[in-house]
Amino acid sequence: MDHIKSYIQEHEDRFVNELIQLLKIPSISADSAYAKDVLKTAEAIKSSLKKAGCDTVEICETDGYPIVYGEKIINSNLPTVLVYGHYDVQPPDPIELWNSAPFEPIIEKTELHPEGAIFARGACDDKGQMYMHVKAMEFMTETKQLPCNVKFMIEGEEEVGSKNLSTFVKNNHNKLKNDVILISDTGMIAKDVPSITTGLRGLSYLEVEVTGPNRDLHSGLYGGAVANPINILTKMIASLHDENNHITIPGFYDNVEELSKEERAEMATAPFNLKDYKNALDIDAVYGEAGYTTNERNSIRPTLDVNGIWGGYTGEGAKTVIASKAYAKISMRLVPNQDWEHITQLFKTHFESIAPKAAKVKVTPHHGGQGYVTPIDNIGYKAASMAYQDTFGKTPIPQRSGGSIPIVALFEKELKSKTILMGFGLDSDAIHSPNEHFGIWNYLKGIETIPYFYKYFTELSKT
Repeated sequence: MDHIKSYIQEHEDRFVNELIQLLKIPSISADSAYAKDVLKTAEAIKSSLKKAGCDTVEICETDGYPIVYGEKIINSNLPTVLVYGHYDVQPPDPIELWNSAPFEPIIEKTELHPEGAIFARGACDDKGQMYMHVKAMEFMTETKQLPCNVKFMIEGEEEVGSKNLSTFVKNNHNKLKNDVILISDTGMIAKDVPSITTGLRGLSYLEVEVTGPNRDLHSGLYGGAVANPINILTKMIASLHDENNHITIPGFYDNVEELSKEERAEMATAPFNLKDYKNALDIDAVYGEAGYTTNERNSIRPTLDVNGIWGGYTGEGAKTVIASKAYAKISMRLVPNQDWEHITQLFKTHFESIAPKAAKVKVTPHHGGQGYVTPIDNIGYKAASMAYQDTFGKTPIPQRSGGSIPIVALFEKELKSKTILMGFGLDSDAIHSPNEHFGIWNYLKGIETIPYFYKYFTELSKT
């Protein structure tokens, strides 16, 4: 890729400023109050794809938020790369823990990012990483170095489970036909240790509701005589793990793949400093399933976590009540071979079965998706590895991620193509947390590396 470094250097300020303008739009798909902002972001992506050189760009309506589709077909005999990303973001709560306003991006230097990092919701997940592909496309079209066909599919519902993407994909096989899918919604081990994500965990996300009396009660007059839904809910949740942090739902582990000693040993070669890990999180000790390392617990093992819990009075001062209801949101991260719908049903059956007669339990599934593992012997992975070698000067390490991108398994099922996950974020970027950020170096390095993937994938496709 001729002159790519000089092109990025020449346009660096513009690349950063364009991303900052995109980050100012609060495209929170989970909150209907921001619906206009989500739609505004879709229009902004459409405009950016046009300017980057796509010949066709359209807003594809769904039953929810639209999908932005763009393409540039230069020769039907050449391979086609389909780029997937999302323009919606997580809610910024809790706002009070942000050091700056989540939708007023600022650039600050940090120990890991001495060149500066952009702090804003969506900076890394996924606006920053998605926009790397737009700017990489711009470079290739402006310098006439696009070696193959490219399609973009950027959705607005990833953070709420990609509710309508499945229907869109199933109804548009021909439009989305490709030879490989490219996604940057993952990370790498470190700035000096590039890695390619080869596995993703699946997800089951649901909400539980425990109901006791038909109204809130005075805790003095009724306490000790009537079931307290909050007490019951916390006991039920606590019972979902045993003393070894093993999940107690019957049948939960039936299809969990046990990696061989050799595979686990290969995983262990990835750089990891436990002391630095604990210091970064300000914790005294790690915690998790017995018999597994930290990196295994957050990648190749399934988990169950409470993501939110509430009920009763939580305002200022005191209000002595026994709440009528208590609620919790629970997510289970699943490994390949665990079917998310089956696991959801197992949870529902078990959770309802352990409820005492003094309370009623309701389990409401929200969304989920399958896990995914991509082989490292296909030309997509090889092309990505060669791209990293060119820009980082070292071979990337294959790494399984603890995160979930549920639609990846759907893509393989419906479109019959493999997905390559080229992420440039870091674990410390605080995605889904206050003070999310994305290093400017990482952002620009992604723009530099992605065109090499196109180059090598096209060359390998000819052999």
